[in-house]
Amino acid sequence: MSAERPTLPPVRLHTEAELARDALAAPLLARAVRLARWAGPDTRVGAGGELVDAQLPAAAEHLGLVADEDGAAEASEAWRLAVDTGLVEFEDPETDEDAAADEDEAEGTVTAGENLALLTGGSPQDVLAIWLDGLEAAHADATAPVFDDFADLVREDGSVDFDALDWDPETEAEFLDGVLGNLYLLTVGEGAGDEPVPLPALAASMIVPDDMGEPTDDILEQVSDAMMRLDDQFRVLEPIGIVEYRPVDEALLAEEGEEAVPPADDDDVTRYGMVKLTPLGLYGIRARMLDAGVDAPAIGDLADKGADVLLGGIAYYPEAAARSEIELWLARHGADGAAGELLDAARGEDPQAPLRRLHCQQALALVGAEAETAVRAVLGDPELGGLARVWLAERGAADVPAPSEAMIFWLAIDTIAAQLEADGDLDELQGLVEGLSGQHSGFFDEAWRVDHPATADVLEAMGRLHSDKKQAKAARKAAFKARSRGGSAG
Repeated sequence: MSAERPTLPPVRLHTEAELARDALAAPLLARAVRLARWAGPDTRVGAGGELVDAQLPAAAEHLGLVADEDGAAEASEAWRLAVDTGLVEFEDPETDEDAAADEDEAEGTVTAGENLALLTGGSPQDVLAIWLDGLEAAHADATAPVFDDFADLVREDGSVDFDALDWDPETEAEFLDGVLGNLYLLTVGEGAGDEPVPLPALAASMIVPDDMGEPTDDILEQVSDAMMRLDDQFRVLEPIGIVEYRPVDEALLAEEGEEAVPPADDDDVTRYGMVKLTPLGLYGIRARMLDAGVDAPAIGDLADKGADVLLGGIAYYPEAAARSEIELWLARHGADGAAGELLDAARGEDPQAPLRRLHCQQALALVGAEAETAVRAVLGDPELGGLARVWLAERGAADVPAPSEAMIFWLAIDTIAAQLEADGDLDELQGLVEGLSGQHSGFFDEAWRVDHPATADVLEAMGRLHSDKKQAKAARKAAFKARSRGGSAG
């Protein structure tokens, strides 16, 4: 049984207001804002909007930096972000004959950009949109090549000869996006903790094949090279606020030089770099993945959708995430009428229908007593009657009619079908299979007659999972009879 599944587990994001505050506090954006407010009519820029060299010491001092080469570089970086995010706008230097004899010496002027006002007077969405532009700029910087003399790389037509650098911009961007995607998955995956990830492990996730046992020396060297690239890239990305990063220990590099094999001891591994996505980083990486067409759900995405979209959307969510999504949906829709909507959406004979019914039952438990009228209304429904009886019995309701034998068997098949579709825990599934079959003597003598689309598939699975060889054989025989019957093609 298979159906469309999300590429990634759902992420629990902070509120937009919280994320906007984090964005404004990101060191690089904060510096860019300070420089944008500092700039005035006398601020001079070059042809690309960059601050001219003569302005850099003053810009560094305004940021509280030492006006040396490092301070000038950091001020220049912050100014570039101000330009890239529209916090400042510049007019190109005049290059006509009357303006300047040497175009390289021409200077332009700057004015405040519209986005500068949005950072203080706009909505959280405005702030985050500006920050995302900053993230794109930081990502581009992180994947840019390192060169000594850029002029030597410019062709006569003005294009850059990347081949001379042995550097492919698309390959570099794809590598970093792959690393950030793996880091995202490690952060949002079921059972993921809040601990930073060792840089060697992150590099290895991109280099070492899944089916490789002991890595070869060549693979280890590639991992080591990747670590050094990532060390540079995370140093660039940290100021925009997407990661908390502990860089590779420079003393360690000086001691060990080109050593390719990181030590196995955890205490030593931390010296090779540790990285962790921030809440803002989760938001930013998810936004980039959505732009790239990746299915990256977030808890709350379904709150304003119909019950059919809710139950279909949470089909493969981890239990805690599914519950959170249901709670948000109920908070938005209210208890009145919610039970009826959920029950209507739970009907169907498609492969996902058993899972919808399972999540419907969980949602009804959260609705509470208000659901009883709608639940009682489906007691005679062949697909929902069993679910309704279970819900009423769990609440200790009175006057719950006993289910027919046919309904009991149908509900058993439906319950196992839901767990098979969800790819649940194997031990739990085996326990469910043996428990349900053990409750009814001669279960497999009758189960093959159940008019359920998944009957044959469920019985086949029970044959694989049952620990009792005699019962397993009976299940396989029942599956064959179900298929021969012609009404249960899985």
